[in-house]
Amino acid sequence: MNYNNALSYSSQWLDIIKQEHFPEETQAKWIINESKNNFAEHFNRNWLEYRKSVTEAGDWASVEWSGKGATFIDVMGRKYIDWLGGFGMFDLGWCHPEVVEAVMAQAKRSPMPSQELIDPLRGVLAKLMAEITPGDLKYSFFAASGTESIEAAIKIAKLYTGKSAFIVSAKGFHGKTMGSLSMMGKSDYRERMGLMYGGQVYHIPFGDADALEKQLEICAGVGIGVAAVLLEPIQGEAGAIVPTDDFWPRVRAATKKHNVLLIADEVQTGLGRTGKLWGVNHWDVTPDIICTAKSLGGGVMPVSAVTTTEEIFHPMMYPNPFMHTTTTGGNALACSAAIATINVILRDRLWEAAAQKGAYISEKVDDLAQEFPQVYHKITGKGLLIGQHFNTPEIGYKVAAELFKRNVLVSGTLTSAKTIRIEPPLVITQEEIDEGLNRLTDAVGVVAKAL
Repeated sequence: MNYNNALSYSSQWLDIIKQEHFPEETQAKWIINESKNNFAEHFNRNWLEYRKSVTEAGDWASVEWSGKGATFIDVMGRKYIDWLGGFGMFDLGWCHPEVVEAVMAQAKRSPMPSQELIDPLRGVLAKLMAEITPGDLKYSFFAASGTESIEAAIKIAKLYTGKSAFIVSAKGFHGKTMGSLSMMGKSDYRERMGLMYGGQVYHIPFGDADALEKQLEICAGVGIGVAAVLLEPIQGEAGAIVPTDDFWPRVRAATKKHNVLLIADEVQTGLGRTGKLWGVNHWDVTPDIICTAKSLGGGVMPVSAVTTTEEIFHPMMYPNPFMHTTTTGGNALACSAAIATINVILRDRLWEAAAQKGAYISEKVDDLAQEFPQVYHKITGKGLLIGQHFNTPEIGYKVAAELFKRNVLVSGTLTSAKTIRIEPPLVITQEEIDEGLNRLTDAVGVVAKAL
């Protein structure tokens, strides 16, 4: 322990945080070196080896400094088009002024609640969620991250139904805390963890309504109580996988037939990303529980929500209203960001922008895929959640790397570059879209020539 070093180092960084001028070259290089060293020695060494911001930027790795809309700048002054969107967090782009303004105003008044008195913004956000979610969903619980919303949904489903089994999908992604991880359909994160959730969890192929109906019938036949079916409307981490149009209506019908709850994981798809306000809106389906996160905080504050009906939420209120709580979840800063975010999305009807811009990008990228079949396998997605599926992970990584060299940020699906998502802020301009497409065309051409 060295308190004096910590005091001096924190003071040094507070000065950097507060400075209004852009870093000069000497300071910028110092920040980069400090950041690389801190990540290697105190955060996660392999992050440096895995991320293109380090591996493709040479000695002076890209360390982000500021951003606006769909563009951000690193400490060396290099400007990037953001086609990653924080994996869906930046629906409103970087530093949306109305969200920032709301948070700053609330920070000056009361950043955190007492936890004993009534803090008004938590109630306001809960009412707004009731207004904008499908059907008669009415009550919400708030936390900070998507996986926390899934954990809460799992508990609510168990409390209400008195059952313990869940049915989920292969390749589904629901978070990495233990309950959520147990629902995940990816071995990359599950295999080394061993035994997880104590109840039964059954995985079916995503989009296979026959398999879901059969699994529900089997569970009913052998007396296994299924609490809920948990699915993403469109699989995000799997590569923007869209099910056939009959899938969600059949899922809803089957869960009602067997008296099983339906949980929609809208952590990535919710609030306009796919061209509808909610992913399930594409099929006019109302789930029993909706989980929301990522973009709910407008890219300014971390906040998540789980929203359900009064009947289903009742065991969370009675007899013990503290059945599931979190000290910082639903704090005033987070709620102010979410309130501003919802206001902007509704006022500007950003789901319509996502539908229009996504259709334009998808058509152009599909044309590119037709031109370079040696590079591309297929294009999937809805709205501004678009999956570029490459023939191999190596090809996908090369395309992503070439894009980064051309100052366009994308990412693979965390553990594989075989699929590269195009997931920009919903506020991206037509000029930024066209420039990004030009750079993608150049990048794919370079990779194709090397094959």
